[in-house]
Amino acid sequence: MSLNRRRFLQSSTLLLTGTTLSSCGWTLASVKPTPTRQGSADELYIYTWAGYTDDDLLQRFQEETGIRAVADVFDSNEAMLARLQASGGGDYSIIYPSDYMVQKMVELDLLLELDHGQIVGLDRLFPRFQNPVYDPHNRYSIPLSWGTTGLIYNRTQLSEPPQDWDYLWEHQGDLRKRITLLNDVREVIGATLRSLGYSYNSTDPEALEAAYEKLRALKPAIASFTSDAWRNQILTGDLMVAMCYAPDANEVMQENPDLQYVLPLSGSSLWGDALVIPRSAPNVAGAYAWMNFMLQPDIAAEICDRLSFATPNEQAFKQLPRRIRENVCLFPPEPAIGNCEGLIPIDETTSALYDRYWTQLTSG
Repeated sequence: MSLNRRRFLQSSTLLLTGTTLSSCGWTLASVKPTPTRQGSADELYIYTWAGYTDDDLLQRFQEETGIRAVADVFDSNEAMLARLQASGGGDYSIIYPSDYMVQKMVELDLLLELDHGQIVGLDRLFPRFQNPVYDPHNRYSIPLSWGTTGLIYNRTQLSEPPQDWDYLWEHQGDLRKRITLLNDVREVIGATLRSLGYSYNSTDPEALEAAYEKLRALKPAIASFTSDAWRNQILTGDLMVAMCYAPDANEVMQENPDLQYVLPLSGSSLWGDALVIPRSAPNVAGAYAWMNFMLQPDIAAEICDRLSFATPNEQAFKQLPRRIRENVCLFPPEPAIGNCEGLIPIDETTSALYDRYWTQLTSG
């Protein structure tokens, strides 16, 4: 989860109105329109991960429906949830949470239960996406994309390729300040838990302490915690290894054939992002129109190809060029993902423990 699945596109303005460039990528300009609670039938505000929309997509939607779509972005599920709760949820009609966050938002009663009679194309999804664990029978969400989390590395700079998370600890002397980890508490601690033989979603305080201590030992070798800056750094050779999302690796690997992606053998996260309608959406009809638009096989196939993330749409998958269908970075074979887990919500006490360790790890 494009600037990676969590970044701004380098080649397009994310908003149809104004954006400005900063040294680290696209940022929202002060002139962008402010969503209003009154809503409009011919205007749709979307809250999404950076990299999940571009001008071509928004323009085609407007041509097909007459609705002008405006995309605003967030950089983490938690930031999205905080803004949604702070605003009362009235700004946006479509939101793109990750799988575990869908479940949490349902528990918080923030989402509209979907009327499947207004949705065309649910039967186009692969069977496993028609009844996901985090949202049985898609009562509140429509799967949009999925992928894995792993390591990207430059094979010309390493004496041997990494096969698992432990590679970072075993070679940290050689990799000193040439490693980055994601700026994501659940992913980083989860990967370390897997390296120790625990679940990615462990809530055991002793396991979490062990993961924190292991990460603390690695910290001198870590250049930074970032979900996007690693891209340019690994292309320039400043980094040897970066923790990343598979779609982002797929994009960067096209710029340098020496870059490779590995799904760690002990297991990683198998994540998904979805479309939901907040309970207080100002344009529900427009939100259903967006869902139906995104479920069109040609649209889903096009954005899979152009925006580089795996589609859960089986009919769209069949329309993809063979080079994409057989791309194991985007569509890993079943044996390779057997040890992966989806992230699930954790209780408030455990969440506070994760956050405390994360603050200690990333501060200073």
